[in-house]
Amino acid sequence: MKRLSIAGLGTVALIASVSFSSGLPLFNNIWESGVAIAQNAKKGQVQLRLEAAKRIVQQVQGKQQVSWQALQGQATVQPGDILRYTLTGANNGERGVKNLAIKQPVPKGMMFVLNSATAEGTRDAEITYSIDGGRSFTEKPTVRVALANGKTEVRPAPASAYTHVRWRFSNEVPAKGMIKGTYQVQVR
Repeated sequence: MKRLSIAGLGTVALIASVSFSSGLPLFNNIWESGVAIAQNAKKGQVQLRLEAAKRIVQQVQGKQQVSWQALQGQATVQPGDILRYTLTGANNGERGVKNLAIKQPVPKGMMFVLNSATAEGTRDAEITYSIDGGRSFTEKPTVRVALANGKTEVRPAPASAYTHVRWRFSNEVPAKGMIKGTYQVQVR
């Protein structure tokens, strides 16, 4: 059995990349309760919160019911368990924030669950993925595979290759507005 601290995962896992239309952002990290603040003195402040939940599957009257149990403090997970990370961004500033981008790593010891990333809170959110440690992002990562005949073929990247998820919110996040990104991982 593996034990992990959700607060520790927040410290390791939460990476925010915020792009504003003018100037470079300043970052202040507050790791109590998995909170980080990305701010730009001219444009406002976006507070990011990372939460994790474990998928619970139960049989109720012969049917599977799926629920999510929030993980807090020291949590026990086992290989095969599915966790859902939810990253919430709140624009606490007095002005809207344009071109907000948030990237989140897939924690070590976990494997990304394909097609699990979602975005809420704005009409236009682009979700892209990295398989190279967060250096580049694409909507559908691919890898080259060597075939037995010596040729190579381009194929969709396997879930085990994914290292980061990135959300780009092209519409302005209004003052006092919120956005949310979720993704799932499986414990290896």
